[in-house]
Amino acid sequence: MYKSIVLIFVFLWCNTFLSAQQKDSNTTKEHLKSFCGSDTTNATEFYKRAIAIPHTLNKSRYKSVAIGSGTIWAGTLIFLNNEWYSQYPKSKFHTFNDNGEWQQMDKVGHIYSAYLGSKLFSTFFRWTGLSEKKSVLIGAGGGLAYQTIIEILDGHSQKWGFSWGDMGMNTLGCGIYASQQLLWHEQRIKIKYSWHIQDYKEVELLHRANDLYGRTDAERCLKDYNAQTYWLSCNIRSFAPASKWPKWLNIAVGYGAQNMYGGYTNTWTDDANLFHNRTDIPRYRQYYVAPDIDFSKIPWKSKFLKDFFKIVNLKAPLPSLEYNSLGQWRLNAIHF
Repeated sequence: MYKSIVLIFVFLWCNTFLSAQQKDSNTTKEHLKSFCGSDTTNATEFYKRAIAIPHTLNKSRYKSVAIGSGTIWAGTLIFLNNEWYSQYPKSKFHTFNDNGEWQQMDKVGHIYSAYLGSKLFSTFFRWTGLSEKKSVLIGAGGGLAYQTIIEILDGHSQKWGFSWGDMGMNTLGCGIYASQQLLWHEQRIKIKYSWHIQDYKEVELLHRANDLYGRTDAERCLKDYNAQTYWLSCNIRSFAPASKWPKWLNIAVGYGAQNMYGGYTNTWTDDANLFHNRTDIPRYRQYYVAPDIDFSKIPWKSKFLKDFFKIVNLKAPLPSLEYNSLGQWRLNAIHF
C-alpha cells in the first residue's frame, strides 16, 4: 500500500517537472546587482560561474535532476517504511496530538528537516537553469510533500498518528526557506543543527536512552533530543552591508532541552514490566546565544567546498551563553 502511494507521488513529481519547457528568465540586471553591485559589465559571466547554472533551462540537467531526485525521494520513503514502520502494528488512518511531547524538540526538528529538504530540492533545480522563483517553489513543495508522506505513514501506525502539529512545523520550515529566497535571493537567517555525545552515567538512564534513542552514535545523532540543539543563525553583514562586520561571522540563537526520558514525564515501564519513576530528575529547556561561522561566505578555492557549504547547515562548535528554565546561566566553552 505504501509503495503504491509513494510511486504515485513519484509519477506526479516527474511528470510535473519533465513537462516544463520554460526558459530561465531571472538573470536580469536587477537580480545581478544583488550579486555584483552596480557594475554589471561582466555580471552575466560572473553570475554563471558563481552559481554554476546555464542562462536557459538545460533540459538534460533538468530531466536528470527530476528523475534522480524523484527516485531517491521515493526510495528513501520505501526504505523507511520497510525498515521502520513495518516493525510496528498498523491501524486505520488516525490523528495524534503530540504537541506537548519532548519539550517540543521534535517540533523544532521538523522545522529544520523541512527547511533543509526545501533547500536541497531548490538548489538542485536551480542548477538546471530553472528560474529562481520556480526552483524555490518546487523546492518548498517537494520538501513539504516529502514530510507529508512521512506523516501519512505515521497516521497508519498504531504507535503514532498523523500530527497536525508536525504538519504545521513542516510548513513553517518550508516557508522560512522560500520566503527568504524570494525576498532576498539568499538565506540571511539559516536554520542550523548541532549535536554532541550525551553521557548517561547511571545504568538505569543509559538503558532507557538506548531504548529511546538507539545505541550507536549514528542513531543518537538523529534521535537523542537531549543531545541536539537547533539554531537560527543570522548573518549580520547581509542586513548591514555598509558595516565592517565580517561577512562570515554570524550571531546565532539556539534551543535545546535536557533530562528527557519519556515524551511527557520521566516515568516508564521497561520490557521486564518494571516501573521506573525518575521524576527526581528535572526536565528543562535551554536557550543559547553564540557566535557562528557562515562557511558559505568564505572565499574557498575549492569548488567542492563552495558547493558543500552552500547546502550543509551545521553550527560551528564555538562558545555559547546558556540560560535554562531552571533559572541558571552557564558559559559553555565549546558547544557542539
